[in-house]
Amino acid sequence: MAVTLSSPVAERYRRFSLYNSPYPAHDRGCAVDFYPETNEGLSPVSGEVLDTKSVRAPPKPYAVEEDYLILVAVDEANSPGVRFDRAERTGGGDDEGHYVARILHVNPAVEPGQRVDAGESLGEMVRSGFFGQWVDNHVHLGFRRVDQNAYRAGGSLPLTLDVPVEPLAWGGSGTIVEVGETYALLDAPSHPDSGAYFAGVATADGRVLDGGVAHYVGGGVFSSTGGETATVDAPLSFLDYPVGVASGRDVRWNSFDVLVNGERATGLSLFLAQDSAFGAKLVFHTGHEFAVGDDVRVELAASDDPVRLG
Repeated sequence: MAVTLSSPVAERYRRFSLYNSPYPAHDRGCAVDFYPETNEGLSPVSGEVLDTKSVRAPPKPYAVEEDYLILVAVDEANSPGVRFDRAERTGGGDDEGHYVARILHVNPAVEPGQRVDAGESLGEMVRSGFFGQWVDNHVHLGFRRVDQNAYRAGGSLPLTLDVPVEPLAWGGSGTIVEVGETYALLDAPSHPDSGAYFAGVATADGRVLDGGVAHYVGGGVFSSTGGETATVDAPLSFLDYPVGVASGRDVRWNSFDVLVNGERATGLSLFLAQDSAFGAKLVFHTGHEFAVGDDVRVELAASDDPVRLG
């Protein structure tokens, strides 16, 4: 069974990713992270708030002490762009309450019993200890059947993102336009028409990559029409290097290093985005010396000891 999210959900946010995380909740695309324009944690669904709960997060000097979980009984009829497999229904009657949305990284401004609408703020997003320092604030979303344990970290239903994405060719060159202690953002590839559609960095054959390349074990790949791909055991080439093999949309990365002007980086952080700030994001989890205005070239090289963060 899969839950399908389509454009009416994704378009509320500037970008999304199913695979840019080391945590098991994202394995095989069973959770998605949505990145709003502001720090308001916008609800992806309509329904009744079942519970809010503080969650212990890994202690990080840049993060809050507590993360939060919000559970919402999904009103599918009033949640545009959300569709469940009706063969798996747990009961008859209307659509509300058969599935639970599991939302993380938002300090709840809502209470159990309260009705929320899709696009409404659930509260301010938080800097979670589950994030790498280079990770922007976001809304984590997964779904459970009502008869499942919604408090456990693992066990969410598989997700399909039925959202068209435009593949952007990129040869690895760019100029740094923003830096942080653990990242550098490039001006390339640029979004051809920001706000009009989602786009992502493309492989040699025009599919779109998603995830941490290759500082997380695996990532994902999408066709230009979005959702699942039909390919099985299909090799992927990116920046003139064989980066992995796709089985459907799931990818397990080969062993390689990401080099920036010949220096080893942690990796590349890739998303599906519609915002004007789109560009490749270089990750350096132990720091770097690059500055705004630096021209760089990103290359991939074989490695016997690639960086892996979880």
